[in-house]
Formats: sequence, structure tokens, C-alpha cells
Amino acid sequence: MCRIAGIIDQHTMPSEALILQMRDAMQHGGPDDAGVYIDAERNLALGHRRLSLIDLSPLGHQPMTDAGNDIVLIFNGEIYNYQEIREELLAKGYHFKSASDTEVIIYAYKEWGTDCFRRCNGMFALALLDKRSNRIILARDHAGIKPLYYSLQNGKLYFASETRAFKSIVPGWPENADWKKYFLLFGHLPEPVTTLQGVYPLPKGSFLSLQLDTWEHTQETFDRFYYQYTIYKEEEALPLLRQTLRKAVERHLISDAPIGLFLSGGIDSSLLTLLAKPYVGDQLKTLSIVFDNDKFSEKRYQDIIIKATGAHHQSFLVTEEDFKQSIPDIIKAMDQPSNDGINSYFICKYARQYGLTAVLSGLGADELFGGYQSFNRTRAVQRIQWLPDFMFAAAKLFPDDRRKKINFLQMEDALGEYLFNRGFFIPAQVAQLLDCTEEEVWKVMEEAMLPVFTQKLLPTERVSYMETNLYMQNQLLKDTDYMSMWHSLEVRVPFLDKELMRLVYAIVPELRYDAIQVKHLLIKAFKEELPAAIWNRPKQGFVFPFETWMQQIGTYSVNPTVQQQVALLHKGLLNGNIHWSRYWCYLLSQREGVKISDEL
Repeated sequence: MCRIAGIIDQHTMPSEALILQMRDAMQHGGPDDAGVYIDAERNLALGHRRLSLIDLSPLGHQPMTDAGNDIVLIFNGEIYNYQEIREELLAKGYHFKSASDTEVIIYAYKEWGTDCFRRCNGMFALALLDKRSNRIILARDHAGIKPLYYSLQNGKLYFASETRAFKSIVPGWPENADWKKYFLLFGHLPEPVTTLQGVYPLPKGSFLSLQLDTWEHTQETFDRFYYQYTIYKEEEALPLLRQTLRKAVERHLISDAPIGLFLSGGIDSSLLTLLAKPYVGDQLKTLSIVFDNDKFSEKRYQDIIIKATGAHHQSFLVTEEDFKQSIPDIIKAMDQPSNDGINSYFICKYARQYGLTAVLSGLGADELFGGYQSFNRTRAVQRIQWLPDFMFAAAKLFPDDRRKKINFLQMEDALGEYLFNRGFFIPAQVAQLLDCTEEEVWKVMEEAMLPVFTQKLLPTERVSYMETNLYMQNQLLKDTDYMSMWHSLEVRVPFLDKELMRLVYAIVPELRYDAIQVKHLLIKAFKEELPAAIWNRPKQGFVFPFETWMQQIGTYSVNPTVQQQVALLHKGLLNGNIHWSRYWCYLLSQREGVKISDEL
């Protein structure tokens, strides 16, 4: 796991100092090693920071080249099936000097060109210089697990793992004028939106190729997941699911550095821990977060799994004082603003203190197997949508914020349904908070285009698509990446294994979802392993006692309008009229001035 950066200039050679500045702005994500590659002939500079997990020796150093020095690669991530690809390449006559997955990518590219990306099962963001064809290629994994941002304008290509790298070389890099509107609507920034003007994430499952002599560029998709149903019977789905998830867990445990698991006590983390046991034996390590307040404790369920596996478990106490003292560092760790991420900050911090370099997380299971309330709420949405149009518009007048969100359903598409479930502020509220017109807010929402096929999906599949491609993609994966890398930790997500995702997308929704039992197909497949006490209970989720902790968070802003809005929202928080997440969302839209305050 690493951090990468690059500068290519059509006219002028970028200085080494500049690429070092970009690279080292992300030093936290690669503390073990650093490298740089300068090509004066091509006006190109590449930078790399390394967090070592596979082949810890100096032979894994990047930037890495092939034996003939024709290919130069910088790579962030892990290729879990690299050993199988390596064996195939050895049979074709290739030779390797290291045991790293990085070198496998180089020779896989030499053998198959850009088709090699389709063969890789892992999480990755990479840049590859091919001197033979005089082009540079940027690529990102099938699920967008690892980030890669780029700016291609005015004869310059900048790219990096984090947007902070762009700001490190251009402190006055202009902001995207609309980012706050998106953030207050969604609670995150939906791709391709970022806070910076002209800086975009490379779409998942795609690569960008830039011809360095002509400056022509193309972008192509190499992996895309569609619902193509081929599995209609439970007796076929269950053994395939058991086999595929077991293999995914085995792949994700490959490491030359200490690896463990987050154990919350819920279905997903408990199942991964149980499945990991046969592969790691007595080396099984798990960790969890605990609080002073028993209301938020899942210790009872964690103990069930610890006893069943004999795991070496460590619980870490997070107090209100820890939260207060950590707020400045939490804000600093956020590469892009997100309403979530505080929980990820603490669990990653303590995983690193526990001596782990990588951990497995259950992220992705809720989205693929129907673990959220939004899956069951689709019936209510369908009933509400029969209301007259004027009632959707009038919903903004409701005093109750939950009912106000009916206002989103006037969009009459999957995005409206998603925002009804997960939106934060309705357009009228955003307009008031940002002192703009409501029409301006609706306009940016209309620009958040979704594929036409989403409207043709069955309701439960539509919810899964939106939870996967909006909530998980733009909030959970980003939070996990920047908070883990801030603490020099790698987080792996077996439920987003390519083979498992391909299988899940082949199973008809009638088998995958159940109106009564969440994730019922997953539970049925592993009912022999999963204790009933783990799955036969209400979903709690990974939550902190934020409702009271947030009451002392304010802002330094000297803008009287901002202070007035903070005061109103804070009053609503104290009265229980608004959720803490909406208050936090507004503070983060003004995040340069978030502070602890005894005066609120």
C-alpha cells in the first residue's frame, strides 16, 4: 500500500523539488520507503511513497522498471491473484528479480498490454510509463477501492493519490465553486466532484492513456459490473457463495507484514473472522473500539466470536476527551470532506498501535446483500410516489426534517430515492445555509447524472446500485482510505473481491434480498459457522456516542451568517430536533474553522 504522484508537462521539465513536494505531502501513506523517477526527455516526474506489505525487501522499491528499462511503474494497492499471474508469466519465459506484485504488473503489461488490468483481482491505482509507445497510463481498480485524482489542462498532467498533493504545489489552487452544495446535499462529494477546480477522480475500472508526443488522450473502461442473472436457484447460489467468499478471504490474507481484522460483533466482521481462522491459525488477531457507555457496546457479541476462534483480541477505549483532543487531527486527515470517517480514524489509529500493518474489513456486505434499512424502505417510497406532484414541492414546509426529505422525490429518479434515504439538507435548506438560490442547488443535482438503466432495475437492485455507487463509493471507501493511510495502515475489503462481486451480480434479487432478515442469503450460506446470536438481532452498526460529544464542537468563523447558522443548528442538536450528522456536515463545509468550544 502506497501513495503515488506525477507531473507531466508538454513544454517544460518539472523540477525534482516539485514532485518531491507532491509526494511527501502524502508521506503518512508510505512511511517505509520513497522513490522518484525523472525523465528529462519526456518532461516527466514520478514520485512514490511505500508502505511495505508484500516483499518487504529493497527489491520492492518503486518506481520500478523492467529489465530493459522500457516500462516504469508506480503502484498503490495490492493484487491478490498476483501469484497465479506470475506463474502464467513464468511459463511464458518471463523472469522476476523480486517477489512483489508490482513487478508482476510490469510483465503482465508487457505480455497483454492494457488487458492486464482486467486480469488483476485486487485494489489498485497506478501510473505506468511505456517508453516504447511513448505514453503514460493511469489505471484504477474495478471497485474504486483505491483513489486516483488527476488534472489534465493547459498542457500539464498532474495526478496523485490525494488532493492535498495538488494543493501542496499550488497553494492557491482554485476551489470548485459548487462543492459545498454537493456536500450539504449528500454528506460526501459524489464522483466526479472534488473540492478543487479541474481535479477529478479517475473512474473505477478504467484507464486513461496519454500520448506524450501528440498529447492526445483516451479513457477506456476495462471492468464494469452489470446485473446479468444466471443463478436462479438457492441450491446453486449457496455453495458458490460459500466457496467464493472463502477464497476471497484467503486471497486477502496474503501479506509479509502483520495482518488482523476489525471485529465489531456484527454479521460481516464476525463472518470474516471465522473464515480467516483456518488460514492464520494461532496468529489470528482482532481489535475493536469500546466506550464508557454500555449503550454502544457490542462486547457480548465480540466475545462469542473470540471464544469460537481463539483470536488474540484487543479492545481500545475511546472517551469523549479522546474525541475532543483528536478533532484537529481528524479534520487534517480528511483529504476530501466527508460526514463520516471519525470511527474509521480511531479504529485505524489503534490497529496501528496494536502492531498491525493491514486489517480486513466487512465493508461492502451491506450494499451487496441488503443490509441497510433503505432496502425495505423501497415499498414506502413507491407508495409515496403516488402523491400529487405539488405535495413533493410542499414537503419542504414540514417542520420535521425527516419528512422534509420527501421533497427529493420530485426528482422522479433513482437519485431522488437515494437522497430521500440518505440526503442531509434539502435544496431549500442548502440555499439558506450557503446564501444562494434554490434553483442553483437543483441545477447541481440535475448535473449528477446516473446511468439510464438504473430506472429499469427492480427496486431492491436499484437501492443496491445507489448504495454501492454513491454511499459506499464516495463516503465509506474514501473514509476508509484516507483514515487508514493517515495512520500508515492498509484496509482490505474481501466483500469487494472481483470474483465475489461478479458472482453476486449474477444472482437474481429474489434470492439475494429478504423483507424480514437482512443479508439472509449470506446468513444461509454460512449458517453452520455463524452463531445465531450474531445474526438474529437488530443491526447496530459501527456507531459512536456522537449525539452528546458533538455538542461542544463549533467554528472559528468570523462570518456572521455562518455563526448564525451554526447557532441555529446547534440549538436543534441540543433540542434533539436534528441529527448530529447534519450539524457536523455543516461544520465540515466550513472545516477550516472547526474547533472545540466551551461557549456553545
